[in-house]
Amino acid sequence: MIRAGVYARISSDREGDNLAIGRQLADCEELAARRGWEIVERYVDSDISAYGGKDRPQYQRLLEEIEARLVDAVVVYHADRLHRHPKELEEFIDLCQRTETKLATVSGDLDLSTHEGQLMARITGAVAKKESDDKSRRIRRKHQEIALAGKPSGGGTRPFGYESDHRTARPAEAAIIRECAARALAGDSLRSICMDLNERQVPTVTGARWSPQTLRRMLMSGRISGQRDHHREIVAAAEWDAIISPVETGRLRAKLGDPDRRTNRSARRYLLARLLRCGLCGMPLCARPRADGTRRYVCASGPSGGCGKITIVAEPLESFTVEAVLHRLDSPELAAILNGRPDDAEGAGWQAEIEQATEQLDELAGMWGNKEISRSEYLAAGAAIRKRQEIARKRLAALNRSSVVSDHVGNGAGLRERWAGLTLTRQQQIVAAVIDHLVVAPARVRGSRTFDDSRLSAVWRA
Repeated sequence: MIRAGVYARISSDREGDNLAIGRQLADCEELAARRGWEIVERYVDSDISAYGGKDRPQYQRLLEEIEARLVDAVVVYHADRLHRHPKELEEFIDLCQRTETKLATVSGDLDLSTHEGQLMARITGAVAKKESDDKSRRIRRKHQEIALAGKPSGGGTRPFGYESDHRTARPAEAAIIRECAARALAGDSLRSICMDLNERQVPTVTGARWSPQTLRRMLMSGRISGQRDHHREIVAAAEWDAIISPVETGRLRAKLGDPDRRTNRSARRYLLARLLRCGLCGMPLCARPRADGTRRYVCASGPSGGCGKITIVAEPLESFTVEAVLHRLDSPELAAILNGRPDDAEGAGWQAEIEQATEQLDELAGMWGNKEISRSEYLAAGAAIRKRQEIARKRLAALNRSSVVSDHVGNGAGLRERWAGLTLTRQQQIVAAVIDHLVVAPARVRGSRTFDDSRLSAVWRA
């Protein structure tokens, strides 16, 4: 009995009902029954184009099971359901020849064991690719014409700030957009804005929580200023309501699109990000400004898992921490620790250990791929190598941290004079090289905004 696998694919399933897939499977099963073949597996890739280059997991599984001789034949509705790229077709032909796998199509047989059958498959593939190219070109041209006319592309989820007609501004959401734009231009981080929106339970259009990526896309879109985007470029004035001005959109694009933005933010940035811990629950504190612009670190409740009971004002905390770090740099204890460490030869040794482990993992993967070792042997050996590699990475990271401050040990006063001129990234590196983290205890007087350094416990790096 010939064991057959049925493959079905549909490029677009807008209704989500898989009716076209069902028809393909039914016709393929009928063909297999006429041949007397036993269907042992069905492989379905729904809403995935063979032309666009997206991964097709079920097609890849089909290839693997042909290679493993788990199926003797493949049944498909039409050859273009399998591939629309000549390269894929050639690889499939080679695989079928090597494994003597048969191919049957509802639209007509293709015998890949003969030169004539291979020629017909290549002609069918070339025609399918030409049709896809033509269709893609027509679609691109259509979208370009729509964009140049300032019209919405139509379909899909409505954009935030607008009604379902994609044209009329929704007042409540428009006010949120204006607020977010003003805060971003004033220097608030996208993350802090998102945290504030989520805390206020302002949902996105889909009801999900805000993320910096979602907010950035919205603020950089020309749509909210009544302009039409096409391939990330503004190409025309749009026919829908503007929520902010085109000038504001230009400023937002320049600010949020700046490649150096991560190392060139305004003074509203946070020096101690990732270095503070809640004294009650142990969770990291996050940056969250007040509505009046006061910068704070807080233990956020909700999905982050914090208790929500710790808050501390950022500026006096950061100033105090910097002074503590500069004092630590002048301390005999730190000098003794650094002077007792080996020189750069140790760093070179740990780097060599990391590279050697990487080479061993690559070699091990090749042995498993060639079936020289079993899966259990691969996992056991790989775990030991990765553990050794992780230890080497941690040791190297510790050496790198000490090198950040080695030039400043015993010269805290000199560093204090230059501190304001350092980039925030450089300041963060120095602080993180000296302090592992700070634990912030609850305020003694609830609601007090007076800075109390007794709330702090520093965990210094050894």
